[in-house]
Amino acid sequence: MQITIPGPPQGKARARTFYNPRLGKHTSVTPSKTVLYENLIKTCYLRAHEGECYEDEPLEVIIRAWYEIPKSTSKKDRERIRNDKLYPTKKPDADNIAKVVCDALNGMAYKDDKQIVNMTVLKRYAENGEPHVDVIIMPLLKSE
Repeated sequence: MQITIPGPPQGKARARTFYNPRLGKHTSVTPSKTVLYENLIKTCYLRAHEGECYEDEPLEVIIRAWYEIPKSTSKKDRERIRNDKLYPTKKPDADNIAKVVCDALNGMAYKDDKQIVNMTVLKRYAENGEPHVDVIIMPLLKSE
């Protein structure tokens, strides 16, 4: 199963916790930017694979986050990007990208994210195209 999420890669933002005097307890709120991005991921999944769901099998997930090359990048650095020698070492962190993707697809593409036993997250520059995130989910290939 493969999903493409258009737009710049985003990570899962930390929930904000505050004391609500009206309720008399602490409350946590997920930032709206994270909620919107999770909804975009869900929409992309539904368009491509509505009804498909891995039930109980162990899964492997590959996430490729493609970043826009900054306009100020020199010709020398563009050549390094083409030769796979320069990578986007900037926010969001790879683990936060994985977290937002896996949480958004939980209960939709797979029954529970505890099924994910192998995961690879790659951050690269999108040399010929727009920034986006590609997600591949597949049953774990067993080597016997």
